[in-house]
Amino acid sequence: GLIGNTIDELVWERKTFPWNGHNVRNDNPRNMGEMMANFVRGRGDMMGVAGSLNDAGSITVPVKSYWPNDYGLYCMAGNVNEWVQDVYRPLSHMDVSDFRPFRGNQFDKLYLDANGNPVIDSLGHLRRVPIDEADAEGRFNYRKSDYRNYRDGDIESVFEDGERADAARYEGSGSMYLNNENERVSLINDQVRVYKGGSWKDRAYWLSPGERRYLVETESRDDLGFRCAMSRMGTPTGL
Repeated sequence: GLIGNTIDELVWERKTFPWNGHNVRNDNPRNMGEMMANFVRGRGDMMGVAGSLNDAGSITVPVKSYWPNDYGLYCMAGNVNEWVQDVYRPLSHMDVSDFRPFRGNQFDKLYLDANGNPVIDSLGHLRRVPIDEADAEGRFNYRKSDYRNYRDGDIESVFEDGERADAARYEGSGSMYLNNENERVSLINDQVRVYKGGSWKDRAYWLSPGERRYLVETESRDDLGFRCAMSRMGTPTGL
């Protein structure tokens, strides 16, 4: 069958722009003044007043309740926030590369038995395990399995070239680098993911494509979901 994934932050922002200009109301003469998305206009104003509702949605509404953007995508702003793949860091846009930037890479390989055959789990899926140093030997694009905290939180971030440290002690933790004196921790760690888009209970500020928030990837909210996408095959210009 077809396999889809959640969208990374770069692709999500590129496909988001829900309408032209900065106004949240429709400027088309046919629908002049109608709200373009489901959001909170102001304190206590979830959908307008009786007899003249603005976005007509006190909670979530059907996907096609508003106009699609120029890509034909519905509700890229408002209605429900959406997860993206990226692990959250405040300065991600300064740390990642300019070509397909993404934070959260984890490299793995097939798990093989003693005879070199792939191992299948109880659900019939091929088991995968993190790569080790031997697998990455001779590579320049990655040297280890987990790069979620690359240049921001991993132990290597605070050491000069050639220095060694007990990296395993801090792996995957919320420890604030090497602050051993007071054991400070942060809400930002390798298990928090970015979500974007704004929802039925957010102000218009959060509908902007550039705004971002974060939440632990195993937690949920009543205004947060996800959108599946598939990588396009072929050339950028089409067939």
